[in-house]
Amino acid sequence: MKLKDEAPLARYNAKRDFNATSEPEGRPARKSRQKALGFVIQKHWASRLHYDFRLELDGVMLSWAVPKGPSFDPAVKAMAIHVEDHPVSYNTFEGSIPKGSYGAGTVIIWDRGTWEPVGDPREGLEKGKLIFHLHGQKLAGLWELVRISKPGQFKQDHWLLLKKRGDAWARPGTEYDVITALPDSVVEKPLGLVEEREPRGGPAATPAPAPVAGPDLSKAVKAALPDALQPQLATLAAAPPTQGEWLIENKFDGYRLLARSSAGKVRLFTRQGNDWTARLKPLAEALQALDLGPCWLDGEIVVLNEQGVPDFNRLQNAIDNARTQDIVFFLFDLPFVGRYDLRAVPLASRRAALQQLLEGRTTERIRFSETLPSTPTEVLTAACRLGLEGVILKRADSPYVGRRSDTWLKLKCQRRQEFVVVGFTDRTNSPKEVGALMLGYHEEGRLRSAGSVGTGWATAQGRELHRMLVALETDKPALDPAEFTPGRWSKRRSGNERWVKPELVVEVAFGEWTPDGHIRHASFRGVRTDKPARSITREQAAPAPAPAPAARKTGVAITHPDRVIDPSTGLRKIDLVRYYESVADWMLPHLRQRPVSLVRAPQGISGELFFQKHSEASMPGVIDLDAALWPGHAPLLAINSLEGLISATQMNVVEFHTWNSTAKKINQPDRVIFDLDPGEGVTWAQLQEAALLMHTLLEELGLQSWLKTSGGKGLHVVVPLTPRLDDDAVKAFSKAAVEHMARTLPQRFVAKSGGSRRVGKIFIDYLRNGHGQTTAAAFSARARPGMGVSMPVAWAQLASLKSGAHWTIQTAREYLSFSGEDPWAAYWKTRQSLTAAIRRLGRD
Repeated sequence: MKLKDEAPLARYNAKRDFNATSEPEGRPARKSRQKALGFVIQKHWASRLHYDFRLELDGVMLSWAVPKGPSFDPAVKAMAIHVEDHPVSYNTFEGSIPKGSYGAGTVIIWDRGTWEPVGDPREGLEKGKLIFHLHGQKLAGLWELVRISKPGQFKQDHWLLLKKRGDAWARPGTEYDVITALPDSVVEKPLGLVEEREPRGGPAATPAPAPVAGPDLSKAVKAALPDALQPQLATLAAAPPTQGEWLIENKFDGYRLLARSSAGKVRLFTRQGNDWTARLKPLAEALQALDLGPCWLDGEIVVLNEQGVPDFNRLQNAIDNARTQDIVFFLFDLPFVGRYDLRAVPLASRRAALQQLLEGRTTERIRFSETLPSTPTEVLTAACRLGLEGVILKRADSPYVGRRSDTWLKLKCQRRQEFVVVGFTDRTNSPKEVGALMLGYHEEGRLRSAGSVGTGWATAQGRELHRMLVALETDKPALDPAEFTPGRWSKRRSGNERWVKPELVVEVAFGEWTPDGHIRHASFRGVRTDKPARSITREQAAPAPAPAPAARKTGVAITHPDRVIDPSTGLRKIDLVRYYESVADWMLPHLRQRPVSLVRAPQGISGELFFQKHSEASMPGVIDLDAALWPGHAPLLAINSLEGLISATQMNVVEFHTWNSTAKKINQPDRVIFDLDPGEGVTWAQLQEAALLMHTLLEELGLQSWLKTSGGKGLHVVVPLTPRLDDDAVKAFSKAAVEHMARTLPQRFVAKSGGSRRVGKIFIDYLRNGHGQTTAAAFSARARPGMGVSMPVAWAQLASLKSGAHWTIQTAREYLSFSGEDPWAAYWKTRQSLTAAIRRLGRD
């Protein structure tokens, strides 16, 4: 086969000295009719960051420089500058282009795969409109390149790279940003084809189908109206489904109810089959007045508050006090109608039939549960913002089955379920009112402890609960004996528990499950009389579809994502969320099992900031440490997971500050930190020199140290320790080291903070080494204009740093995607003691 003429690569070769650069020399590749055409996107940090988009055609790689990179959002028009063709061999190039060479900088392979042109690609290039499919590890679906300049108008033609509208992979930028979600090399971190990981367009379920024009009842079966009906139940899900068409409804904060209409009479049944007709007589009469004929109706009863939001406590009060006139019945399914069994009919058609049945008949008390025309993520976010319980997803083609099914899914704003009451305590100074409820659930024939709840009821309700529980009181707990082994219930006993027969069921909202099977941040929502105690088990979320690496989902709904938190740059809350999600793998080792203080900025970083050291708001994944770790104080906080990191950010946390010790050895620090804080008039060069001097002193004392930027004005020098000495000893060492620096170089350093003594000098802050003192964690953003980041670096990098805020949340993750070895890799393996260093320092 004849080689292509080499002229197309002449410009490529002319710009490069192949004795200096490791880039491949340009030679056209042989064409092959069997081989699929390749594409590659190289992330190139040269004078500025950009993305090189390359498509193989006729033995070369057609190339465009895309400054901001591709987007799955069809509304984003990414500028693409047509540059010289590159050789096909360039598809494997990763590495550094040396200073002084064309394109000097670092290159990684951000994505690669194959592409398929739509129509004749050569004709498309000639006309300035090229449409194609991509099959990559990050990009997929239908794309388009459109020339927007006249040929020859500029030195390099200007094009736009667009995601085609209507494509299955198209997604709004507010929902997903592939650039920030997947910033790394696919050579270093291969992902596999995205079409295989996330078929049909990724983790978001497809929007709900358009309402059917009329119900398709071809699968209806003639049958007599049954006397009883088992309802279909939803399965708790951790994330939206990835395939199929789903209808989305609000998850009502109420009681499930089924209505049987026959011979002009209506009877009402709970999900357990209990007849509540007499209990809800006004509602039964309201349904009878609609004259619906023979049918079974499925729905949920609620009581709405002044904002039109379901209120579970109001519903409970309405039922218990026979004030049922405020109850609203939302209908969402029609399993039977007339002489037909509709359970095999697809859900979308059953709902269409229900709409027809209710047409012109709905009232303020009898309503149709509308579907919500949006994506599950958007609806869940809106529902949580409105204070709703969550959303229900139902597969549009699913039949009605009388059991729990994965074709009906529930996504919750917070964890919530029923528990059996196994005991209680009296309220302090009010012995006829409940102080706390001891909770349990059934598991494999045992009654297990779930912890306790001590809030959520008013005084009158607390007295009523006390009266109900006293009537059930017994001498011995009904819990499984294993629940009293050390480390479980026995640790939490206060000595005044009163045990009851396990018959009362309550609903409780809570933040999370602890590793030992108890609930945290619990709040009582009401008594459930529609569910028997023996049916109460621990509710487990169905596993979420496996997400793409580095694009993990936490289930944390982000409210007000576009709120600006840094007016100086326009950075938004969602930018901070995406930053912390992207650096979680690096940051979490610096947080796990270490007490953390949070700096929150509810009005943005230009507003009032405040520190939080203890639980104040529900943040799933932010855990309470054992209160015994710091006697006399509320439990300290720790963050061990991505969920905790993101839920804290959702609650407007900007900075994460950690102790110098872990929970395991709270009084024995495993590090000592020297915070180099420049006074007025100190130059950055002087601060760099100070860090080197501190490094030299520590080396002379036999100690290895590591460096990180503070994210603000200064630098942090960190010395890992084997946790043996107590806080006072470690603080005394750090003070002695700082005083030594101040005595040796008084023109550079000062050992006391504050006042005029710091002008032109550097205070090395040793006070951060006291018990309970904290320092901004590695990778933490800072609540300062520009939002700098505390970044671990190698000592060899110190000379190249421009400031303590050299990286920001806009640039830090991109830097990490280009960095090679972790400069702190040896930090975690270093074992060293201060004993010898203290002796040496004492001799000076």
